[in-house]
Amino acid sequence: MSQSKASKRRSPWLWIPSLYFAEGLPYTVVMLIAVVFYKRMGISNTEIALYTSWLYLPWVLKPLWSPIVEILRTKRFWIITMQLLIGAGLGGVVLTIPMPGFFQLTLGFFWLLAFSSATHDIAADGFYMIGLSQHDQAWWVGIRSTFYRLAIIAGQGGLIIFAGMIESNTGLADLDLQVEASPKHHIEHQINPDLLRFEEWGDDLQLHIQPSAIEVELGTQTVTSYDSLLTMVNYWNTHRLELSDTSDLANLAFVDYQAPEPGDPVGITALAYIGLSKRPEGREEIVVSFGHESGDKSIKLLTETRLVFHPDDWNVPYLALIQLHPYMKDAASATFRARSGNISLAWTLSFTLLAGMFVFFFIYHYFFLPKPADDKGTDVESAAVFFNDYFLTFKAYFTKEKIGLAITFILIYRFGEAQLVKVAPLFMLDSVEAGGLALTTQQYGFIYGTLGAIMLTLGGILGGLVASRNGLKYWILWMALAMKLPDVVYVFLSYAQPENFTMIAAMVGVEQFGYGFGFTAYMLYMITVAEGDHKTAHYAINTGFMALGMMIPGMFSGWLQETIGYQMFFIWVLVATIPGLIMLRFLKIDPEFGKKSKEK
Repeated sequence: MSQSKASKRRSPWLWIPSLYFAEGLPYTVVMLIAVVFYKRMGISNTEIALYTSWLYLPWVLKPLWSPIVEILRTKRFWIITMQLLIGAGLGGVVLTIPMPGFFQLTLGFFWLLAFSSATHDIAADGFYMIGLSQHDQAWWVGIRSTFYRLAIIAGQGGLIIFAGMIESNTGLADLDLQVEASPKHHIEHQINPDLLRFEEWGDDLQLHIQPSAIEVELGTQTVTSYDSLLTMVNYWNTHRLELSDTSDLANLAFVDYQAPEPGDPVGITALAYIGLSKRPEGREEIVVSFGHESGDKSIKLLTETRLVFHPDDWNVPYLALIQLHPYMKDAASATFRARSGNISLAWTLSFTLLAGMFVFFFIYHYFFLPKPADDKGTDVESAAVFFNDYFLTFKAYFTKEKIGLAITFILIYRFGEAQLVKVAPLFMLDSVEAGGLALTTQQYGFIYGTLGAIMLTLGGILGGLVASRNGLKYWILWMALAMKLPDVVYVFLSYAQPENFTMIAAMVGVEQFGYGFGFTAYMLYMITVAEGDHKTAHYAINTGFMALGMMIPGMFSGWLQETIGYQMFFIWVLVATIPGLIMLRFLKIDPEFGKKSKEK
């Protein structure tokens, strides 16, 4: 393939690493970082999974508009233009995070990022093939893959850790509430009207919890007593500012303790009052996360874990309702922790950093991308011929032998994992009370963005090595099992809810290693489907179906999890992996495919 003199003189080290780092980063933002961002901003699991799954659509449709990139202008033009659009989209996210309707607004800019990123993928991969000789393409393929993977680590790991550090360093000091289950303490009434409005105290803004420690009586109460209290507490937390402005709090304030009735066991409850020590200055809101930190999980929080205070309601506390398990017999204790952080600021700065990076990529590649002689658009006169060949390419794909079976397999092989990948981050970040593991943003970034990404890469490398020895047909079942069986770690984590960070990280590492190892078989199978004429285009069509197979299950995964809970959801994920395993026996695979030839 001919190249211009300028292209020949320009070392690929000047543009391949930066180009593929820039290719991997926006995909990571849209598919992975957006999930964590919306979770920290208080969006529900149902909405997060549904709307971020829709963002797969540009990658599903990417093969359909790739001819436009081929025909119009140069691939170099598309690369630098898309990098500028990605930077503008990230800037739009930055500007809309502080706004009241931030969810809809930022989602619109994520759509811009998704379409720009998918188009950038088309142009970058095409540019790679015309910017290098065939020999150099083979030599540099490992480098480009490495920098694409580094972009995922930098995004899902480094950037999320960066946001977590800002969160933890811009908030108020953490405050603990110690709860003791004891047979000695007797509750006469539940709500104390004197604590329904805080007085200002101290010079510094702090979190304030009253009382600072609680003793809860072992035993049970009636369902009537419990239901009336829970209803009142939830009503207060929803209308606290409105209720605090009225003088008649008697009906809300006193809920008499009632003796238990036979066959009607409900654990004893107690209340904590959470507010601020003074009016916050210069901030629209302070977000407080309150939940179980350590100790006996039979002592649980029944009310909301995300508390939002504004300058006009800083002294109107949220009521935290804590309950003992009705069958507790021995004294026990638990610690509940209140954390605050400027979440909006943390993510604003994080996306600002990303936007700045893409402005840099735009400027850098404008000057350092080579200008290969073959990088030119198709002549307008030949566009009709091009589109005729384009439709013939699709016809050739859909008339392949047993193509319906192949497409079905591509769509459902990751049916379980497509649901898992959306919900797993939410599970890690969700509160213990909601069934999650209550990891901090920094802890999540380390597990998935660094350790998880490394284990995923190592699994993929091992998968490639073993497939080259015995071929895809020999290994596909073992790879599929290695990909799907480790999903059981999430079932264990959801039931045990361990507090040991090392244990959680190790289990996720095992699951990610298995996923990387098994995913190799999936990619190799798509290559077998693409074999023959137009293999590049047919492989791109396969990747479109692959993205569709991730998009549709992901859309309903959040709703399903909120409906049945994390424990049953992860069991369902295991069940959902079975159809892909069953289909393996029907696939037609050349026993020699993937084996390293003796001549080589």
